[in-house]
Amino acid sequence: MKTIIRLISLLLLLALPCAALAAKDGYHTSYTYNYDYWGDIRESPDAYKVNQVLYSSTLGLETPMRRPQSLFVRGNMLYVCDTGNNRILEIAREGDVFTLVRIIDSVSGTTPSTFNSPSDVAVDEEGCLYVCDTQNNRVIKMDAQLNFIREYTKPDDSTFDQNLSFLPRRLAVDSSGRVFVLATNVNKGIIKYDTDGSFTGFTGANPVSVSMWDYVWKMFFTTKAQRAQQESFVPTEYENICIDKEGFLFATNTNFEEYDLLVDGAKPIRRLNSIGNDILIKNDHYAPVGDLQWVEQSIDKGPSKFKDITVFDNGVYVAFDRTRGRLFGYDPQGIMLWAFGNKDNSAGSFLAPVSLEHMGQDLLALDENGASITVFSVTQYGSLIYEALDQYLTGQYDESADTWSEVLRFNANYSPAYVGMGRAMMRQENYGEAMDYFKMAFDRENYGRAYRYFRKELVEDNIVILAVGVAALLIVPLILGGVKGMKREVEEHERKKHRR
Repeated sequence: MKTIIRLISLLLLLALPCAALAAKDGYHTSYTYNYDYWGDIRESPDAYKVNQVLYSSTLGLETPMRRPQSLFVRGNMLYVCDTGNNRILEIAREGDVFTLVRIIDSVSGTTPSTFNSPSDVAVDEEGCLYVCDTQNNRVIKMDAQLNFIREYTKPDDSTFDQNLSFLPRRLAVDSSGRVFVLATNVNKGIIKYDTDGSFTGFTGANPVSVSMWDYVWKMFFTTKAQRAQQESFVPTEYENICIDKEGFLFATNTNFEEYDLLVDGAKPIRRLNSIGNDILIKNDHYAPVGDLQWVEQSIDKGPSKFKDITVFDNGVYVAFDRTRGRLFGYDPQGIMLWAFGNKDNSAGSFLAPVSLEHMGQDLLALDENGASITVFSVTQYGSLIYEALDQYLTGQYDESADTWSEVLRFNANYSPAYVGMGRAMMRQENYGEAMDYFKMAFDRENYGRAYRYFRKELVEDNIVILAVGVAALLIVPLILGGVKGMKREVEEHERKKHRR
């Protein structure tokens, strides 16, 4: 017995340095999880690992980054909005090497020529740069050589309060050159500008969120004069926006009542069409709201508040939670794929999450207080998840099912894999197997859909047998009735014959 105990102790001692080394090198995060059908946390293998963390010294900056606010990726180029230093950093990536290309702190051909607290940046397909030059009250567009093209300023329109300062803080640019802007003090939605810089209105106005108590208090417990002095109930502002491959706007919202999350009334993530309606698909047990468990009325332990969002070409979107410094990944159906992250000083954690981008399948997360960019690379487990989703989207249903099986070898409790296999079986018209997988995932809606197809197929495949059965049920009683009738007639005839 003592020998066994010593052996176990020795194995534990040998394992400790390996675990410490893995954490130090950033090859394991040990904090990835998902939720099951009942909303309970289920730990899972890591979908991402920390590749590296970029600091000012890493990039060779003489003046360290100060309060950086935003990231933008175009191809292999990374742009950082270094707000505190009134500049944009242009960085090139080759493999795992990030190299500072230039520091953009001025533009030619306009006044003022320098930036004042730039808060966001975007680059279009032609290489033109767009900058939210916040304290200069403008969004500026310049070419790749930093020559001024145009600026987007306060809308000269009756729908915009001219007494308010125009303070643009987030922007997105679509493939046709239209610009969408979030501005401080604007609560009518996202400001739209056409390709020529003209203001064309607002889109996606946030619904008014008013508690019943506030409404009753305002109507019955205040005077008319007091109500006139109070601030009107107005729609709240969005936190951030980005544009997906299909040209739809993704927006995050952090101003909501906690109870609205329970009934999908908060909608912290939205996908807006051209007329501003939310068309985000939500086919999971729970809406995409981040963490399902939180402490009510708590700042650091409350519900997830998404500071930023990024969307992959395959429709997967990842939201960055400022409450706990976590990243939440969802597939195009709104099914949660994974979550990881934390708020502290360790690798893969954040002090003040502020911006998120993706480069290929890698994720780049910006920490405002740490003035650092964490580069996450996908693991084999995460890569298999993406491969299975891509195969399904391109019609490779057999291959998708096989890949989901590989995912289950890593994580047998992974509900999205069972759902994925069920969907693949549905596409292959194997409805019976699809029902089995949906049952294991507790996916009642898809199970019901598969059952309807299964029942229809069962009827069509056995139509002859069913027809014969129905005919038998109709004809046999007639035959039996006829036989009984004939038998009665014969018996009646015999009785008459005997009476004679």
